[in-house]
Amino acid sequence: MGARHTVRVRVRSYELDANAHLNHANYHRYGEHARAEHFLAAGASFERLLEHGLGFVLLETHVRFLRELCAGDEVEIDSRVGFGTGKTFTIDHTLTRADGVVACEITCRIGLIDSTARRLVADPVGRLREIATDPGVLGL
Repeated sequence: MGARHTVRVRVRSYELDANAHLNHANYHRYGEHARAEHFLAAGASFERLLEHGLGFVLLETHVRFLRELCAGDEVEIDSRVGFGTGKTFTIDHTLTRADGVVACEITCRIGLIDSTARRLVADPVGRLREIATDPGVLGL
């Protein structure tokens, strides 16, 4: 796994479901927020990618709900990027409450897409290394 990056969020009351738990869709939003912040910290923001005719495409996601999150909970979202040799890479997130309890694990398979060709980039590692101003944040 590549370098780690962490962000914190506070669960807001309007994100809850009828059981007063964080609605399942918001776990995905938290993961998306963490991914965006991780790439932003590396100098590979969505805007920078767009300037280079690229974007991210979420190909697969798996969520394990382990414990509830409720309004006001402070949540640390740990992101870990993993690169291999193919066209895709992984990003894993662990959502941990302030009391140290792991609430959720999210695993994603991501591709870097050429916006003009509408195809996955063959070498996402190389392209991200070129674009990122601090590729070390991604473990590159």
